Amino acid sequence: MRTFDVALPIDLRRSLAPLVASQRDPTIRLRPDRFVRASRTPDGPVTLEVRTVAERRFEATATGPGGDWALANVPSLLGADDDLTGFAAGTDPTVARAHRLRPGLRMIRTGSVDDLLVATILAQRVTAREAGAAWTRMVTAWGEPAPGVSPGTSRLRLPPSFDAIASRPSWQFHRLGVERSRAQRIVAACRTLSDDTHPLRADAGQDTYACLQRLPGVGPWTAALVARTAAGDADAVEVGDFHVKHHITYALTGAARGSDERLLELLAPFAGHRGRVVRLLTSVMRRAPAFAARRRIVPIDTR
Repeated sequence: MRTFDVALPIDLRRSLAPLVASQRDPTIRLRPDRFVRASRTPDGPVTLEVRTVAERRFEATATGPGGDWALANVPSLLGADDDLTGFAAGTDPTVARAHRLRPGLRMIRTGSVDDLLVATILAQRVTAREAGAAWTRMVTAWGEPAPGVSPGTSRLRLPPSFDAIASRPSWQFHRLGVERSRAQRIVAACRTLSDDTHPLRADAGQDTYACLQRLPGVGPWTAALVARTAAGDADAVEVGDFHVKHHITYALTGAARGSDERLLELLAPFAGHRGRVVRLLTSVMRRAPAFAARRRIVPIDTR
């Protein structure tokens, strides 16, 4: 058990939200004052529990081979080393208001892509609901019980390893509700990363964004989302997202629709912290108006 004091306030629920794929995500239990997470570290699997014990003080325990690594990384995971230097929130009154309303929203850094990449590829070109359901099915079917958790007493599970996914045929993904194209991208990326000497496995903080885009099936959108959380990249923007360009444009200008070009133009004054601004505004502001019915979800037969 270790106790950590942090310099800035940390809103656990909002800061760690990128780690939660859905409300039924089997890998994490996140509450305003505590969380329990099963993950894979460079030293092996771990179950990490962190509790708030006082203002700006946290207590952490870890079980499993990756326990020491996880405990050493807790401050980064909480966002304790988030650097606000150069963040000019006052440049725009809407951003200033969002920052004032979310003073504890930190940019976290997991230090590893292992538990983020597959869940992010699953979210390519589908709704968050579809992606979350597929992730839940995958972890339930192919994952393992979390270290220190007795089978049958908790649904907390480790995500499947890259090795466990790399040899899967596409028909097994079909049973999870994942079509062939995403399945092929996931398998290709996992085969590449099944090598423990790969730079992304050895040090997720080393040029993460560029390394990610060299993986098969990973483009700017996927790389930005993974780098923002794995490496704590406060400047990463998910260009190509269906909603974000409209949401940010609406928040900053009142226009109901935007483009990726307009998104980057509006975020330019916040260079170095563009991803932070996206997270702040999407946490506080209402979504842009909808002008059509919700996208119809066509289910994949999972029988």
